Amino acid sequence: MNINSKTMTLNENAGVHYLTYNRLSEIDFINHAFSTRLGGVSKGIFESMNLSFEHDDFDSVTENYKRICNACSFDYDTLVASSQDHHTFVRVCTKENCGIGIYKKKDIESVDALVTNEKGVTLVTYYADCTPLFFVDTKKHAIGLAHAGWRGTVGKIGAEVIRTMTTNYGTDPADLVCAIGPAISKCCYEVDKACAENFYELKLDDNRFVFPKEDGKFMIDLLETNRQILVSAGVMEENIVLSDLCTKCNSKLLWSHRATNGKRGTMAAFMCLK
Repeated sequence: MNINSKTMTLNENAGVHYLTYNRLSEIDFINHAFSTRLGGVSKGIFESMNLSFEHDDFDSVTENYKRICNACSFDYDTLVASSQDHHTFVRVCTKENCGIGIYKKKDIESVDALVTNEKGVTLVTYYADCTPLFFVDTKKHAIGLAHAGWRGTVGKIGAEVIRTMTTNYGTDPADLVCAIGPAISKCCYEVDKACAENFYELKLDDNRFVFPKEDGKFMIDLLETNRQILVSAGVMEENIVLSDLCTKCNSKLLWSHRATNGKRGTMAAFMCLK
């Protein structure tokens, strides 16, 4: 399978397909990946690489994690997962948190972003149209992942991650390299007026991410919205890279909630310090 992307590479190892950012792959002290639908053992509507334990067979999802960890060179024992509910809480992760949400029970109900500066901790966040945000502090060697649905986006979860990294690790936003996506893109993400109003209230350059339609609906560019939020938080424009893969348009490769009418599995973003 091939993809048409200028910013990402589709990789395959042992039958597992996963995406990496070309820009992030140039940073030698991190490992990162974004899963696809392909290469797992789940059945039915979850076929085959589903990484959410909800409603799927526990042993199948566990095997999926072990397969993608093997394919992408992550240590399964170091995984720590989010517990997403479309809010903006950022969890500071250490080795003590490894296993939570994977082979240990979740201990917090609302965690939409994770950060760490410790080796031996692999961050895991979940997606099926919402926007992943990757953060790499190139000076302090700290990392973060965030899940930005529309609520998290208008709540400026990206800026909240940066504040957390600054407070805990001394991060200077100018030292961050960030990646945004893959997510449902402006070609496919239609919302009603009530939702669109939240984006206008951000007081950013909304002409670039809110597009009114003649039928009273609106098309939203979540990736551009998050890009502007990161820039307003101090990230250099040249240090932000956006995915050019729409999850709905590429729904044979990527899980898309809208493309499947909710009958779907879940992808994950992974990142760790080497």
